[in-house]
Amino acid sequence: MENPDVFFMRQALVEAERAFAAGEVPVGAVVVCGGRVVGRGHNLTERLGDATAHAEMQAVTAAASTLGGKYLTECTIYVTVEPCVMCAGALAWSQIGRVVYGAADAKAGYGRFGAGLLHPKTETTGGVLEEECAALMKDFFRERR
Repeated sequence: MENPDVFFMRQALVEAERAFAAGEVPVGAVVVCGGRVVGRGHNLTERLGDATAHAEMQAVTAAASTLGGKYLTECTIYVTVEPCVMCAGALAWSQIGRVVYGAADAKAGYGRFGAGLLHPKTETTGGVLEEECAALMKDFFRERR
């Protein structure tokens, strides 16, 4: 079987491709609990006219709805790009168990602002399918210029 991190990051990439096709910044996310996807999302900021409609926010809201509670301690979120500070805060409040991201975001990623934005028990893994995730972002912004 394929590495679970790679398998679920590919599903996040599908979400990112949906965002790309809709003219949104191509970030996708899936929340996994017990080996199954319980929430998914992609950027909807343009469509909804809402600066908070990031992929992670969509996926966390869907997961909380599916699971019937606000805490996601047993869950992992797979996101194609390192979460921003806003999303890191939401992930902290949800007490997500693990964050796995593809491409780092040197300009707006939460890591730029130092440790402590996520819940203290949250584990992180970066660089999963990093090249594919970064290429999608580069292609999107190249088309916009």
